[in-house]
Amino acid sequence: MKLLAGNSNRTLAQAIANHLDAPLTKADVKRFADNEVFAVIEENVRGEDVFIIQSTSFPANDNLMEMLIMVDALRRASARRVTCVMPYFGYARQDRKTGGRTPISAKLVANLIERSGADRVLTMDLHAGQIQGFFDIPTDNLVAMPVLAQDIRETKPRDSLVIVSPDVGGVVRARSLAKRLDCDLAIVDKRRPEPGKSEVMNIIGDVAGRSCILFDDIVDSGGTLVNAAEALIKQGATEVSAYISHGVLSGPAVERVQNGPLSELVITDSIEQPALVLGCNKIRRVSVAPLIGEAIRRIANEESVSKLFD
Repeated sequence: MKLLAGNSNRTLAQAIANHLDAPLTKADVKRFADNEVFAVIEENVRGEDVFIIQSTSFPANDNLMEMLIMVDALRRASARRVTCVMPYFGYARQDRKTGGRTPISAKLVANLIERSGADRVLTMDLHAGQIQGFFDIPTDNLVAMPVLAQDIRETKPRDSLVIVSPDVGGVVRARSLAKRLDCDLAIVDKRRPEPGKSEVMNIIGDVAGRSCILFDDIVDSGGTLVNAAEALIKQGATEVSAYISHGVLSGPAVERVQNGPLSELVITDSIEQPALVLGCNKIRRVSVAPLIGEAIRRIANEESVSKLFD
């Protein structure tokens, strides 16, 4: 087994390598003067089972291209099997046509990964589970819920806890967490007047005098979370925190979290964060390196991955 890291999240890649007690394969992934991507694998990989660890987060196009070029380099170096480990799968929110003459970019990305020569994909908390069906190669979609649930058990009071879905589309995800923690569920009914903006219409469920946890897969600009937190506070919630798998945190997100009603935002390390995020005292990260590392070990040993969903 060989572990290969792109430039998108080397901290997570090293943490996964440490968990597996396996060194990262020496490789040089760099840019030419005109910003073209170039990759050279500096170790022999002939006949090896290779895992490329690369989140396609910002800059999404650069990181995606890095991964595709590394796959091509490995295929031409006669690697036995190449698995793309994508803790965060970029373009996942473009999983369907939202209007006339619009793309399904998640399907396009899946096609690119397959055509590059990848044999398998390992990702985590896809925005829409049906994206697995966009691939004609084996695709494992891990869930960060066990990691986040354990953190909630260790840090939050259980007697007055309510899990809240920030929109109707995330009800199944939030219900699963509520069932795992044996606590109540509430739902925020929101509307999107335009892309990137949301308005809270109603709160479904009893949140008065309760400690609320908003649970979702992606936080981007932070508008949805802040609006939902404000609505929950108005309905009598004593405290509102948020647990999110992927901290995209673009634009004014950090400022909104810092100055908004959220007491805490907990994200995973699926995306490498800039100093602005790391310096925010309301944002905390939990690591999914053991989860992804164990999945890699099981795939390499041809063992079942389904146990990791428990």
